[in-house]
Amino acid sequence: MTASLTERPVPPAAPLVADPAPLGLAAFALTTFILSLANANVYPSAAGAAVYAAIAYGGTVQLLAGMWEFRRNNTFGATAFASYGGFWITVFFIVQVGHAVPGTPATATLFGTFFLAWAIFTAYMTIAALRVSGAVLLVFVLLTITYVLLTIGAFHGNTSVTHAGGWVGVATAAAAWYASFAGVTNSTFNRTILPTLPLTPSLPTAR
Repeated sequence: MTASLTERPVPPAAPLVADPAPLGLAAFALTTFILSLANANVYPSAAGAAVYAAIAYGGTVQLLAGMWEFRRNNTFGATAFASYGGFWITVFFIVQVGHAVPGTPATATLFGTFFLAWAIFTAYMTIAALRVSGAVLLVFVLLTITYVLLTIGAFHGNTSVTHAGGWVGVATAAAAWYASFAGVTNSTFNRTILPTLPLTPSLPTAR
């Protein structure tokens, strides 16, 4: 009788959180693809669509994916998705609130400094990606190159370099879409359909 009085009820286990990486990668890929079409001068007017995708999908949805990665105890995923979600939200406010005008010296310096800072962040995240997967590593390598080219293009007013950055951005979006496609497809079929080339054992998932 005494033992039963001292027993404490066992709290129910927290529900397993689904992998948010395919969602975060899809949000990043789609927004990057639209903006990169404008940067590559394929569809210059696509920049307008990119701004609205930046606040809704690339920004808000990717930020949420980052928060869910925290729940899964995935430091890399949380840092990456939350940060790039913040990147896209910032792009929205720079254009919509700051009224940045492409081609002006002030805007060139603004975006040059902005892209330089993100190139630095992405470069060190690329080092961390060496322990994630081949698919994710490819995304970060291409994204680093994209930011470097956009930085040079902005600071020097070199449209050819900016266009090159746009094309590498399209490749970055394609790589991110592949990683997202692989993640959601492999989860749905409960087996590996599309390889992502893991570079380290999976991180423990919080339950």
